[in-house]
Order: sequence, then C-alpha cells, then structure tokens
Amino acid sequence: MHRLIPNLIRNLLLSLSLVLTFTTQAAIAPAPPRPGTEGTGPYSQLILRGVTVINGTGAPAFGPADVVIENNRIVDVVIVGNANAPIKPQGRPKLKAGGREMDLHGSYVLPGLIDMHGHIGGEEQGTPAEYVYKLWLAHGITTIRDPGCGNGVDFCISEQKRSAANTITAPRIFPYAFFGIGRDTPFTTPEQARIWVREMKAKGILGMKCFGYRPDILAAALDETKKQGMRSACHHAQLDVGRVNALTTARWGLSTVEHWYGLPEALFEGQTVQQYPADYNYQNEANRFGQAGRLWAQAAPPGSAKWNAVRDEMIKLDLTLDPTFTIYLAGRDLMRARRADWHEAYTLPSLWNFFEPNRDNHGSFFYDWGSEDEIAWRDNYHRWMMFVNDYKNHGGRVTVGSDSGYIYQTYGFGTIQELEMLREAGFHPLEVIRSATLAGAQALGADERIGSIEPGKLADIVVLSENPLANLKVLYGTGHIRLNAEGKPVRVGGVNYTIKDGIVYDAAQLRADVRRLVADDKKRLGIERLKQPGD
Repeated sequence: MHRLIPNLIRNLLLSLSLVLTFTTQAAIAPAPPRPGTEGTGPYSQLILRGVTVINGTGAPAFGPADVVIENNRIVDVVIVGNANAPIKPQGRPKLKAGGREMDLHGSYVLPGLIDMHGHIGGEEQGTPAEYVYKLWLAHGITTIRDPGCGNGVDFCISEQKRSAANTITAPRIFPYAFFGIGRDTPFTTPEQARIWVREMKAKGILGMKCFGYRPDILAAALDETKKQGMRSACHHAQLDVGRVNALTTARWGLSTVEHWYGLPEALFEGQTVQQYPADYNYQNEANRFGQAGRLWAQAAPPGSAKWNAVRDEMIKLDLTLDPTFTIYLAGRDLMRARRADWHEAYTLPSLWNFFEPNRDNHGSFFYDWGSEDEIAWRDNYHRWMMFVNDYKNHGGRVTVGSDSGYIYQTYGFGTIQELEMLREAGFHPLEVIRSATLAGAQALGADERIGSIEPGKLADIVVLSENPLANLKVLYGTGHIRLNAEGKPVRVGGVNYTIKDGIVYDAAQLRADVRRLVADDKKRLGIERLKQPGD
C-alpha cells in the first residue's frame, strides 16, 4: 500500500506494469533522540509483581505470577499463589539491591505486539516518525516490520539501528525493501535480481517486499532471498497476478502473503483471470477496490477439493498469511471507519486530509462509494475470513498486520482493530494474541528473541489493568465505555505500560504526547475539528 518510494523506482514499476500508485516523496524526518524523561530502565533487576500472564503461546492465562527481568531479558516467571487468594511472601523472587519492583496486582501482561505491516509514516500524509512510533508503543506494539522501506533504505536501516540502541522512542524495526529499490533501470535478467538481493543484504536489509514481476526474474529474486537467509513478503498486485499468484510464489519460497491478493486467484476454477468489467481501469481506484470486493466470490467454495488442495499445499510450504483485515474495513462500512472514536484526538489533520476522497491519493477511493460496494465487501470479508480461519485450523500461520496510514486507519488503533477482526474471523482470543505475538516472531525468524513471555526472551511486555481476553477493546488508546457503580459511563482500559528491551514506557503519557501533537497542529492550522468530506 505504501507510496513513499523514489522516482527511479516509480519509473521502474511503471515500466514493468506492477503497482502504479507510487509517487515521488522525500523521506520523513527521523525520530528525535529519546529524552531522559521518556522511558525508565533497563534495570539490573525489574520484578512485575502479582500479574496474570498471557504468555503468547496459546496457553491459558495464569497467575498471580512475578515476572523477573534483568537488564533487557526475562529471567524467570514464577507462579506465586492461587487465583483470588492472598499471596504468601515465601517463595517469591527476592528483589536485589539496586532493582525495582512494580506492584501490579490485578493487572494482565502479554508479550509486546508485533505489527507485520507497519509503514513508518509518510511525507505525503504528513505523519512524522515520532507520531507513528508513539502511537505504536502506546498500543503495546514493540516490533514492526516495515514492508518496503518507503522512506528509503538508508532511513530504514538508520531508524532500525537507533531503535535497537534505544536512542529513540520506537518499536524494534525489521526493514524489508521494495523489490528494485535503488536501481536506475528495470531488471531484465534473473542474475540482476540476484545481485540486487545481495546488495540489500549487505546494506542490512532483512527481507524483500514485491508486488509481482516477470516470472523468471521474480523466481530468481525469491530464491536468492532464501539463499541469503532473508525473508520475503508479497502483495500480489492485479497487474501481475494473472501469471504469478500466491501459490506460485509460495512454491518459489515466499515467506508471507500480504493482504489477500493472489489467494482467490490460486483458487480459481473455470477461469484464469478475474471477471473484470469492460470499462475497468486499474488506475481508477474506485474500479480497483470495487472489483476487489467482488473477487472472493469467484474463488472455489470452502471445503471444495480445490480449496483444500491449495490450503494444504500452502501450509506444507510454510507460507504465512498476513491478512491486514483492518485496512479494508471502510470498504464494508465507510461511515464507521470515518467516524471512529480516535480520529478527533489522534489523527493528524494532514493525515485526515489524505484520507478524504481524492483521485491522486492512494486508498482515498470513495468517489461514489455506495451500498452495493459495501454489501459486496461484506460478502468478500465473509469468504476471506473463512479461508484465513480454516488456514489457521489446519496448522497454517496467521499474523497481525495493519497497513495503517491509509483508508481511515490511524497507526496503533488499526493494529488493535486487526485483533478484533481476527476474533470476528473465528479465532479464539488466545489465538488472536498468539497471532499478534509468537506467530509474528516466527514469521520474522526471531522467535528465539521475542514473541512470548518466557525466560530467555527479550523483555517486550504489555501491561493492562483490564483483561484483553474478555474484551480486546481495552487495548485501544481510547479505551472501552462501561457503566460504573454509580451508573455513569466511564472509559476503562488502554495500555498502562509498554516495556521494550526492559525499558518501561508510560503508555498514557505517550498517548498524551500524540494528542498534544495533534492539538498543536490544529492550532497552527486554525481549525477546531476535523472536517467531514463534503462539509
């Protein structure tokens, strides 16, 4: 979905009939240095006392427990009693001299969330890195994969290193480069693609993001990516999916399918291309997304021999699905997406302006979006969700990605909305959390370091006062509305603390920082409220 890509790559993509939505944009400003007042630690020892643990593996919650952290690593998770009973002091981990303990009785902890489709803001949307990073961390997102490095490879690598050193307030970053970024001319031979992959590896890039390509060249790139110990992601764009669908690339070694393009095409029976109307034009995004919402209805039905065969082969090939349900939510309910609770306080005016109907802004395709489009998309979601849930139930890996910054999706909030949509697809809440944590770590090849609350893992932990298994909405920065004992509606929830690399961030303060950024921008522009399209 990302548009931020140098002009030479845009020309390359144009010449190869891949994705025509990209435009020339400068990289956004890097995040400012982390001030001493932002985040505390890491500590020689930090003990989270009396928590209920959701460890990310799919295991049920347990507690009370004390989670012991030394510097940036979890060293022990100790059960210290029984539920709803007083905790006895004997047997509890001892606090060492110079350590810190946090009394979190009644709180829940889960691993830091992993967003597998997290673009780091954009010049075009007016979304600086600080704004994006703080929204992510404020929602418990401690790791993101940037699928494309749209602000430039050097920017991406620099921000990755600064985050790893914790000199900026940011999640850890896994940089994947757009296929062909940095070249002045198109690929014309498989060997050129292999050389490009090796060049990216030398720069520190961890994976490749593609949209399709001439089959022999793309096959070579994917093969070389595997040989180099790198990973890959693909948004199978309609302009090339007719000859390279998701099953094709899975056979070539693709790591993850982004969104869902390429999946219905692999399930076609009685046709080889999508049933486009005669006046369809890919460069008219109302056409593109309108017809995309009618694509799953053209695929083989659930439980059919074709459905089962494709599903099973993809699972055997260890292909990961990163569905990003949330980014297309406006397709089935535009008003809901446009009127979300968080926009007024958390969506920058520049991003809001980018969202409104506009033929030049990618994802702003609501030129005349009506009931027929929304009904088609609801049916599309039903079939798509059935495939994703079935994939999970038969042993396939499903991860969490948001692709926020487009189509009325604000960073952080979109990731939590993706959790809700996995739940809607049929995932148990524990399966949802596993997709957002351990499954993401596995897909990144980093599960020995992150993804679960276990001894030896990095101390990436989310702390909440409410139970997310009972209600995923308590993870939203805007919280959840509930009647209190006096019968008054109140907001509850929101992440209390996000711990990354053993550094404790006050999530409420991060959210306050973002609200201030938004309020200051409104004041600068002389506006009180966001304008609705057409007003």
